[in-house]
Amino acid sequence: MSKSEEFKQHIELGYTFKGDSIILGTGILENEPIPMAQVKVPLKTFNRHGLIAGATGTGKTKTLQVIAEQLSLNGVPVVLMDLKGDLSGMAKPGTLNSHIEKRSGLIGVDYQPESLPVELMSISNEKGVKLKATVSEFGPVLISQILELNDTQRGVIALVFRYCDTHHLPLLDLKDLKKVLQYIINEGKAEITKEFGAVSSATVNTIMRKIIELEQQGAENFFGELSFEVDDFVRTVDGKGMVSIIRLTDIQNRPKLFSTFMLSLLSEIYETFPEQGDSDKPKLCLFIDEAHLVFSNASKDLIDKIEAIVKLIRSKGVGVFFCTQTPTDVPDNVLGQLGLKIQHSLRAFTAKDRKAITKTAENYPLSTFYKTSEVLTAMGIGEALVTVLNEKGIPTPLAHTLLRAPISRMDILSQDEIDQLVSQSSLVKKYNVTMDRNSAFEILEQKITKAEEEASQGQGQSTSGGNGRTQNRTPKETSIFDDLSKNTMVRQIGRTIFRELTRGIMGSISGKKRR
Repeated sequence: MSKSEEFKQHIELGYTFKGDSIILGTGILENEPIPMAQVKVPLKTFNRHGLIAGATGTGKTKTLQVIAEQLSLNGVPVVLMDLKGDLSGMAKPGTLNSHIEKRSGLIGVDYQPESLPVELMSISNEKGVKLKATVSEFGPVLISQILELNDTQRGVIALVFRYCDTHHLPLLDLKDLKKVLQYIINEGKAEITKEFGAVSSATVNTIMRKIIELEQQGAENFFGELSFEVDDFVRTVDGKGMVSIIRLTDIQNRPKLFSTFMLSLLSEIYETFPEQGDSDKPKLCLFIDEAHLVFSNASKDLIDKIEAIVKLIRSKGVGVFFCTQTPTDVPDNVLGQLGLKIQHSLRAFTAKDRKAITKTAENYPLSTFYKTSEVLTAMGIGEALVTVLNEKGIPTPLAHTLLRAPISRMDILSQDEIDQLVSQSSLVKKYNVTMDRNSAFEILEQKITKAEEEASQGQGQSTSGGNGRTQNRTPKETSIFDDLSKNTMVRQIGRTIFRELTRGIMGSISGKKRR
């Protein structure tokens, strides 16, 4: 038996599964693709998470696109966090050429250009469905971790949430949170001290500065209503899973906002989705491009929270995939949870680079066909080292793989195409509405105004000796249910009130029974 035949048999034995699987590409031996030595991933193991790593320009994003396409074709909804703006072209079919035709022939797959159902989304000013969440939904634990507060400051935030819960003050946006903080050390100081004890003005002022820092990264566009329902991610169109592309190109230099959003999304999915256990395919897969932005500026508490959710969310049928330059960008405790590993080429320009390559090679199974550290620097664009978990949870043999080409467009949409796609979205009509209902800010403003008027009136009466009594006319306090006539707002109000009472174990709001 020749070495190539032995290698092909090695791949076939390692990558043959009982259930449905996704074909990634064909194996490569001594820089030559071996026809039909197919490298696959079992569909049922996609909730075991994954990593796509490699130097800039080696094809990571296209690999992400290929996997997302194949999941969608198998009816699995996908969420893509697109920081570079490279993925919108999935809404249009790709183009066949001789290079792609040859590659597909070697792999043993038919290349049929195809578009996928795509929903464009945004947490900033990009066009698409506006994703928002209320401060109440985050809860005191997540808010404290995002703001990187110490124990004393966390206690104040817990006090604020407790006060708002007991006094029916909806915390919808950062304006509400700042107003309550101002109130507890000024007009409401006596009330707060009587009920909860004294609160330090210095501590509150420090929290305020941290909130302002978050606002400067654009968080005011994210906190508010209508808050997004994660069930809207889990949709299919004509049997294809919906590809929800969250466009984040304008927040690359605002990592705190990015990590805030990612953590809230994972927490919400964890609290909302029912337990699923092992099934034939995942319920949802999330891909986080440029994942180093999540971890490089995150506090230890924030990383611990991400680690906890990644460990637990698998039982909900959800897979999380990180796309970054080197595996060392991902904390070891998170990296250890990632079953699928796709490693594109790395560059060795410095001694530090060579050490990183040696460390990266240690993350992969030993192979009799490769010296991993050498292959890592010798792979071309569209090639990668691959190892996955089989259906029994055992890592497959390491395979130097020629990856298949995306079937959708490998370029971005034009502005006209984006406008057309957004105009056809039913979710844009649902979520891109302006809502600023009566919440903590307005209610406390009215309370303060009323107190000032009563104080002024009382001073006038004492000056006049009780003569010329004037009727106390205060602005009519607006009920938080004034706008019950609007159906979408009715649902949002009921949802927020219920969720204020049902914060889950992750510190955020539990959405399991929110409708």
